[in-house]
Amino acid sequence: MPRFESDSDARRLGEALAALRREAGLSQAEAGERVGMTSQGWGLYESGKRPGLFRPDVQRRLTTALGASPETLTLKLGMPAAALPGPAASGLESHGRAFAGGPGPATRRLQLSNDDLAPWAASGVVLEYEPGRWPRRGQGCVIEMADGEMRVRLYEHADAEAVVVRGVAGGEERIERSATRQVSAVVARLDV
Repeated sequence: MPRFESDSDARRLGEALAALRREAGLSQAEAGERVGMTSQGWGLYESGKRPGLFRPDVQRRLTTALGASPETLTLKLGMPAAALPGPAASGLESHGRAFAGGPGPATRRLQLSNDDLAPWAASGVVLEYEPGRWPRRGQGCVIEMADGEMRVRLYEHADAEAVVVRGVAGGEERIERSATRQVSAVVARLDV
């Protein structure tokens, strides 16, 4: 398979992947575990030394493990979205193997005022969450309740009647869907 970009472009893309991983609050080992590879394997992608980082399927697999998307990786890279090959997706204009992105996802921030989720996130940590993005199992989530209250928990699963999460003291909590307005995935933890 021909190379798409130079070694410096591969390093820059790897650095953008590393930045996404740090924002997600994951180590290389944790990120690698999510996609079935070692921390060393993940580290090779971040250093730009592992072939395939420009492949759309590889980008999707790695960024999904971080709760992000290839488009988010491109935005993190800080270069025009058309510079990276990738599949067309909703809201994007296809240019063969490349894509030209639209506006990035609208994220919101919420600062924790307690240690209910320690050690995952402690008081003072700012969580960045993306309304409309449903969390994966074990991922942080922000739940906007029908009465306006905001709850931050770790998502477990959901069914037609309720959302099941973990939170205070690690206990399981079942929240009736009728009591919620919106459930959003946490996409980054930022230490202040």
